[in-house]
Amino acid sequence: MKFLVTVKRVTDYEAKIKLKADKSGIVTDGVNMIMNPFDEIAVEEALRQKEKHGGEVVVLSIGSSDSVAQLRSALAMGADRAILVKNDGELDANGVAKILQKIVEKEAPDVVLMGKQAIDDDNNQAAQMLAELLGWGQGTFANTITIDGGNATIVREADGGLETVKCSLPCVITADLRLNEPRYASLPGIMKAKKKPLDEVELSSLGLNTTLKVKVVGYEEPAAKQAGQKVPDVATLVHKLKTEAKAI
Repeated sequence: MKFLVTVKRVTDYEAKIKLKADKSGIVTDGVNMIMNPFDEIAVEEALRQKEKHGGEVVVLSIGSSDSVAQLRSALAMGADRAILVKNDGELDANGVAKILQKIVEKEAPDVVLMGKQAIDDDNNQAAQMLAELLGWGQGTFANTITIDGGNATIVREADGGLETVKCSLPCVITADLRLNEPRYASLPGIMKAKKKPLDEVELSSLGLNTTLKVKVVGYEEPAAKQAGQKVPDVATLVHKLKTEAKAI
């Protein structure tokens, strides 16, 4: 089986983020960059499925040459080869899905595994758009994945509980937080990753129109939290929750 896994370069979730002076984005100078955590879970799941069924794990990223570091991290975990679609410009989810469609059509994987969302923009759209463009079934927010023959059974996290869906292969699956715990790359894995194939593809060679359909106008800092209040008794607390906070 062939698994294609997307890997996005994002800011470290533990980093302190600052906005640019013109509010057009965040300051990335000196900020640690990591593999999107949900994508890391997707890579781990692809490796586990490969261990069960055999095959190949291909990791894919879209971005600048800096994204090579995250692809090498995935290769160090155990992925077989990597693809970087080089792009320094801005993309929305629609543009990402179009690019992924082109690569999927070329690679012909049995399963496309993606993180359920990226922690930088939190859109949660690209996988669903990709499935629609390909005409494939999809299983989002996967908690458990079982592949048997030509089908994938996905237990997915839904509001208020779990839902089980079954997709015929090929399909698109997105990884949720509780799907697994990603492995640490071993020293031999890190050394091997340096020699594994990493192909670079120019976005212009794909012949796509990636004009933005969604444009970010600007960013704003979240409102400062107000100081808490002390109340003398429960009756006052209930009154404030009802009349001021509108919580009850």
